[in-house]
Amino acid sequence: MDLSQPAGENYANPKTCLFHVLFKAAALAFYILSALFFDSFVIIFVVTVILAALDFWVVKNISGRILVGLRWWNEINEQGESVWKFECLDQQSLARMNKKDSWLFWWTLYLSAVAWFVLGIFSVIRFEPDFLLIVGVCLCLNIANIVGFTKCRKDAKKQIQTFAAQTLASRFSSSIQSAFSVV
Repeated sequence: MDLSQPAGENYANPKTCLFHVLFKAAALAFYILSALFFDSFVIIFVVTVILAALDFWVVKNISGRILVGLRWWNEINEQGESVWKFECLDQQSLARMNKKDSWLFWWTLYLSAVAWFVLGIFSVIRFEPDFLLIVGVCLCLNIANIVGFTKCRKDAKKQIQTFAAQTLASRFSSSIQSAFSVV
């Protein structure tokens, strides 16, 4: 590895990667460091939840689409049932996705949830139920993205397998037809 290369050169989307990590780090850092600067629980709650909501939105709508080619959302149909919708790039585009971008996306998604969980344990140990509320909101937003993107990835794999099976079956049937066709 050449050390003279810029740090972001190995990533296909370094700005998206930066913002993907930045919003997660901002919410965690503000929550951890806020006790040093603010005495007001309301300020800590509002700012931390806003940062976590911005992180949720960025991951769900921007970095998920750019870094791993996946998008999810949830709708309520006419019967009042919750319906998950998944969207992914085509197979050729998914194959061209940068592995480092994908690695960064998935690891930070899971590690931030683990960090919020650990902070929740500290809130319980310190007997601070108010701060447990903040952690709970942030953890719920993180878990919603984890569940959404995990289901989306499984749906994308299922679509790829279906496409491959259909392609293989059509090629097999066309080769059989050509073998038995009369010239």
